[in-house]
Amino acid sequence: MSATAHTVPAPAPAPPATRSRGLALGVIATGLLMTVLDGSIVTVAMPAIQNDLGFTPAGLSWVVNAYLIAFGGLLLLSGRLGDLLGRRRMFLAGTAVFTAASVLAGAAGSPALLITARFLQGAGSAMASAVGLGILVTLFTESRERARAIALFSFTGAAGASIGQVLGGVLTDALGWHWIFVINLPIGLAVLLVAVRVLPSDRGPGLTAGADALGALLVTAGVMLGIYSVVEVESYGWLSAHTLGLGALALALLALFVVRQATAAAPLLPLRILRSRSVAGANLVQILMVAALFSFQILVALYMQRVLGYGATATGLAMLPAAAVIGTVSLGVSARLSARFGDRNVLLLGLVLLIGVLGLLTRLPVHAHYATDLLPVMFLAAGFGLALPALTTLGMSVAGAEDAGLASGLFNTTQQIGMAMGVAVLSTLAASRTDALRAAGGSRAEALTGGYHLAFAVGAGLLVAAFLVALAVLRRPDRRTAATPSA
Repeated sequence: MSATAHTVPAPAPAPPATRSRGLALGVIATGLLMTVLDGSIVTVAMPAIQNDLGFTPAGLSWVVNAYLIAFGGLLLLSGRLGDLLGRRRMFLAGTAVFTAASVLAGAAGSPALLITARFLQGAGSAMASAVGLGILVTLFTESRERARAIALFSFTGAAGASIGQVLGGVLTDALGWHWIFVINLPIGLAVLLVAVRVLPSDRGPGLTAGADALGALLVTAGVMLGIYSVVEVESYGWLSAHTLGLGALALALLALFVVRQATAAAPLLPLRILRSRSVAGANLVQILMVAALFSFQILVALYMQRVLGYGATATGLAMLPAAAVIGTVSLGVSARLSARFGDRNVLLLGLVLLIGVLGLLTRLPVHAHYATDLLPVMFLAAGFGLALPALTTLGMSVAGAEDAGLASGLFNTTQQIGMAMGVAVLSTLAASRTDALRAAGGSRAEALTGGYHLAFAVGAGLLVAAFLVALAVLRRPDRRTAATPSA
């Protein structure tokens, strides 16, 4: 027999069974839900944590900041490591780290220990979240199936924040703040047990195929330093030497990272991924959109508590209609609309509805009625259920088997950058406006409402900018992407 007779190509692996893919999607969504719930639960429990552990007002912010810095700074690196070492392995390791860190946070008896645990939670969350979308897009390759899977994934993230506020209020009031962290233990263990069985086993090419240590150091340090400088703006001010100096250093590190990626033999972030109009445009739109929607997710809750006098549980319940509408639209409508009209057009429609949300919020009175002033806003939040799945699909549009973790990490990184921008810009503007109105003789409720109005108006402006970017950059399909479906 000739030698060539022994070189018959191996048959392509059979696609995973539908049931296994469904379970894998459920595991990934549950892991996302756990980390999203953690973020919103913590915001509700902050006063109880401060009273129990003796945090200073400035120190208390690090319960959130430590998580944000680790999470945002490690996403891109975690995504690339997932491609090189195996996305399943990275998801399992990240979930294990997050679960263990949650137990440590629940047992914390001092501010230093809690902040350390929160940093570790952020690192574990980055490891798991960075590869979640990458696993998803390699499991669901048919466009309609992928659209439905991304819709469920997006709903989990969007609705988790509202559910977390309710759960956080109930747990804190009934059992104490420690339980907002300890509750992650049974969820994390369940995710690990199921994930080991249902997530597809993948073996990356190894670190030698892309172990750009210098690039990893530059991007991780640059993103962490940038997020740190932004979240500390409220303490130091925009024009302080602290903010400008650290911000300039962060930009310099990121610029060096880009230069490194253009010249490295095995770059951490192959710049080819940014040549896609869909990917570059979707990530830019996401920064603007997430920054703007901080005002809806956080400032509306603060308005209900600080102006209208709602308690933690009542605030969470008041936000539930938004979660319900987002779920109905993202799970039942968005995939069909995207299949018929295209992701770009569905994204534009969602942004229009969200502009309406923040436009209505600029008119909130001091003595608002929930049914007439706030409930219509909750219904218009359906725009989020349209925009986020379409944006996610566009952001992952060039994610083949070799780059899925990287694209997922990049998409999650820009989300965190947008969140940090929203926290810094909108909360600082609201606080400054509130102080000015108080100095002019306004009541506390009037001053707070005026501050929130300014933040809502700026958020609406950011959404208009996002709409214009989507209209210009995403004006036609990316032909390279359309010609080469994801693996």
